[in-house]
Amino acid sequence: MPMDAAVLDDIIRRLLETKGGRAVKNAQVTDPEIRQLCVASKEVFVSQPILLELEAPIKICGDIHGQYADLLRLFEYGGYPPQANYLFLGDYVDRGKQSIETICLLLAYKIKYPENFFLLRGNHECASINRIYGFYDECKRRYNVRLWKVFTECFNCLPVAALVDDKILCMHGGLSPELKSLDQIRNIARPVDIPDQGLLCDLLWSDPDKDIEGWGENDRGVSYTFGPDKVAEFLQRHDLDLICRAHQVSFGTLKLHLGRYSFCLAVETNTNSILEKDRLLLYFCSI
Repeated sequence: MPMDAAVLDDIIRRLLETKGGRAVKNAQVTDPEIRQLCVASKEVFVSQPILLELEAPIKICGDIHGQYADLLRLFEYGGYPPQANYLFLGDYVDRGKQSIETICLLLAYKIKYPENFFLLRGNHECASINRIYGFYDECKRRYNVRLWKVFTECFNCLPVAALVDDKILCMHGGLSPELKSLDQIRNIARPVDIPDQGLLCDLLWSDPDKDIEGWGENDRGVSYTFGPDKVAEFLQRHDLDLICRAHQVSFGTLKLHLGRYSFCLAVETNTNSILEKDRLLLYFCSI
């Protein structure tokens, strides 16, 4: 059932009322309202492909991780929806202190602007991960465990990749040795939990490594690393120009992994401490 427009606008208004300075207060959003956001956004997610096909111009954003003040600053810089089209690459919750405000505003914008605002799934949009890294505890402390389970059901319906102008493939993690055709992504059924291995796991967990060839062991203990040769091979096979991904922390805000014919651009987090992050906002436009 579609969410009442007046209710949705009021939730967005209250979420945005918290802005004003680096430390923002918690928004006054009720348990039933959050449940409505989860149910309504889940309906939108499943109505759209698991591999989104998007057009430029669009702004692509990396990990937020519960840093609500940073999310608001990002919108201040790039324009609040619908002034600009957005694609977020996942990891909205955990680590930061305001995962609930972060995910609620993102879900609200997704409901209000379904064709202009897009959210991919990160490895932290998974019950087994956010049970440990903070989101579960925040839900339990501020609301209840049942609400965390409602979020989990919503997360299990998120898309996992996006193709921009048929040339830029975006995901949270990276490539997979199992990925031979983009139709394999299109054929992933939802709702789905993130498995410990396989294509879906790799899309959300793998990392590039410019110093290796082929596939390598990932220090995370999950999935693989992939070298520039694998990026070049994949781009050539699928007639793509760029792999755009997030998932890593870096003291440089952007990394471009280059092989002879390969481009893998990472939208990463520039961090001095886990609570002081600046996110790079990429802007792709048609030529």
